[in-house]
Amino acid sequence: MTKRKRNLIITVLLLAVCAAAAVLLLTGTGGTSLSPKLQMYSFNRKLGTADNSGFCRTTYEIFPYSFCDSDGDGIGDIQGIISKLDYIEDLGFDQIWLTPVHPSPSYHKYDVTDYLSIDPAFGTLEDYEELIEECHSRGIRVLMDMVVNHTSSDHEWFRKASDYLHELPSDWEPDTSYCPCFGYYNFTRQPQDGYAPLEGTNWYYEARFWSGMPDLALDSEAVRGEIETIVQYWLGKGVDGFRLDAVTSYHTGDTGSSAAFMKWFCDTCRRIKPDCYIVGEAWTDRNTIEALYSSGIDSLFNFPFSGNEGYVRNAASGFIKASDFVNAMIWSDEAFRRSNPGYTDAPFYTNHDMARSAGYYAADEGPVTKMAYAVSLLMSGNSFMYYGEELGMKGSGKDENKRAPMYWSDDPSDSGMCQGPPDMDEVVMKFPSLRDQKKDGLSLYNWFRQVIKVRRAFPAISEGTVEESGLSTDSAAVFFKRCASGDVLIAMNFSEEQTSADLSGLGSLELAAVLNTSSEKITYEKGMLTLPAYSIAVLTVRHND
Repeated sequence: MTKRKRNLIITVLLLAVCAAAAVLLLTGTGGTSLSPKLQMYSFNRKLGTADNSGFCRTTYEIFPYSFCDSDGDGIGDIQGIISKLDYIEDLGFDQIWLTPVHPSPSYHKYDVTDYLSIDPAFGTLEDYEELIEECHSRGIRVLMDMVVNHTSSDHEWFRKASDYLHELPSDWEPDTSYCPCFGYYNFTRQPQDGYAPLEGTNWYYEARFWSGMPDLALDSEAVRGEIETIVQYWLGKGVDGFRLDAVTSYHTGDTGSSAAFMKWFCDTCRRIKPDCYIVGEAWTDRNTIEALYSSGIDSLFNFPFSGNEGYVRNAASGFIKASDFVNAMIWSDEAFRRSNPGYTDAPFYTNHDMARSAGYYAADEGPVTKMAYAVSLLMSGNSFMYYGEELGMKGSGKDENKRAPMYWSDDPSDSGMCQGPPDMDEVVMKFPSLRDQKKDGLSLYNWFRQVIKVRRAFPAISEGTVEESGLSTDSAAVFFKRCASGDVLIAMNFSEEQTSADLSGLGSLELAAVLNTSSEKITYEKGMLTLPAYSIAVLTVRHND
């Protein structure tokens, strides 16, 4: 059996591999009685299923410009991504999300000039088709970033509308039958907040982000017809779904209208491809996210848990009780399920707009950084991770710094290395490059591989609902259930001190997986679980043979 054909089988070696900060998957009752037998975990994750459980994946976000350069021009490209698919697969990811790849005047490509093409800096349409084929052969789905809130001011639609208004006498009313593209954008003769002047005319146009990104009139039937053509084109190419950019800006200040457009978009995509997966960027509070879920969208990024001020960071830093983190997961699930019973959560810790997580813990040498990202990856739903976080990359301040070159090597001249975005500051990394981390069994890179292995080994982790265990603990440790087929109990110690708990009142449990950041061992004997500093244990119901 080849590696590719094993893409939906997770091999769990029940063996104590390292005496230090290693991750172990094990069977038995814990302590020293480890069984050195090999187990295989099989997953029902078939491509093409319309079952929402198929959306509970582990997704790798790639910023193409900075990921891997295949042709030596210093800019990452699609062929570079293809060359690293084995790396992505080996980490355990079964889905990738590429930030925009369409032609654009910017390095970030969020101002699209042509929705039906690939930016030449990244490659060709044939390269993109090859990427999809290579991903699918590995059981990896591909999400396309779809930016429909706005276009570039260089887009043909806006240029036609602009040219028309420059020619239109100042006292004439526009005629969309003469220039349909005038109706593609929100023009007015009255200055308003969020509108930019169209130079050389007495017109203004909505541009909430900046003048180079004019907002589309998303209620226009003509615009919706264009969008339907676009999504049909890419779904026909084999794209598995879309990440929707800036969904709270579809109708700024009007959540109901934004949700209505998303409903139309989702319905349109599902009519074309029933198992199309759609996740939206709603950088807002939990109540607004709940309201947006009324659109029927599969997922919205769970921003309250992300970033430097989210629940994950606050729990890892001890700013909130560990139980508060669990309660926040329960509250979010209850709220989102009220609005969309079939939703799939989309937890993440950082993305291309946020400072990287390794910079959140100045004095940390690894354990807290590891623990925090593990907590995020072990949340239920479709978990997302930003490229380079598995290496502890740094980057903060202006956006370019957050999108630094993937740290394949500490030698910028090595094959595959990118130059990074224009105007990026020098970013000094805290942890070694991949080249060195691969040699270290206790590195962040190897930690991430094992965390994802644990996530995928127990379907209840990604698919189950969260329930309190009822066990009272100190503020830095928490025990909660993840209930689905094959329930699990997850124990987390957010403290730098060892902690123990008596689990004998929680049923017949079996220590099944451990994630440890210290040389001390996690043990489970006679109902007593001992967790060293910054460690995680997964326990399952023990069945007698």
